[in-house]
Amino acid sequence: MTNILLTGSSRGIGAAIAQALDTADVSLIGHGTHSGIPADFDEPAAPRALWQTALDRLGGTIDVLINNAGIFEANPLDAEDDAWVAGWERTMRVNLTASAELCRLAVLHWQERGVGGRIVNVASRAAYRGDSPAHWHYAASKAGMVAMTKTIARGYAAQGILAFAICPGFTMTGMAEDYLTSRGGDKLLADIPLGRVAEPREVAEVARFLALEAPPSMTGSVIDVNGASYVR
Repeated sequence: MTNILLTGSSRGIGAAIAQALDTADVSLIGHGTHSGIPADFDEPAAPRALWQTALDRLGGTIDVLINNAGIFEANPLDAEDDAWVAGWERTMRVNLTASAELCRLAVLHWQERGVGGRIVNVASRAAYRGDSPAHWHYAASKAGMVAMTKTIARGYAAQGILAFAICPGFTMTGMAEDYLTSRGGDKLLADIPLGRVAEPREVAEVARFLALEAPPSMTGSVIDVNGASYVR
């Protein structure tokens, strides 16, 4: 049995990941407002509380951490100074710092037990390509997640601790639909050679593979799921 903690499991990509992991060999603890364990990552104490609750419910062992929770909120350049900084710090807190805290707790947990484990971080195409002028903070948070993933992979591979990142482009969640509409829809789709945005189940299948099947030599990999809208 593989014990997995998945953040942001209530909807969109997170819900699709939860469904993809719904097998007899997996015991999944989800986190989210509408399903699983509630935890507001805007609150500094939330990540540790979530980790401990999940650990208790899973009998003291977590084998895989999937960091999917995140927010995508506009932060206009011409906002008032305090509001702009607050928007920046909220996105960093939710998207990056909370994920970093959970990664740290996972690594310490596996080191204490003397076993390996897996981390899958859901980042974004924006980590490499950037985002709109109102989303500096979002792109920066996802770039930080990718750099963190690579650092964990390099630092702990010898202990059997593996780390992977996924960088989706536009994905047909409610958040993506709103953004596509606000940015002209068809014009953005024209920038995707595949001609459509990704489906949540496509990202979920990558997450499932990395969480359960990817060979150890893949640690440190960043997998793009963006219809060739950005290639490296």
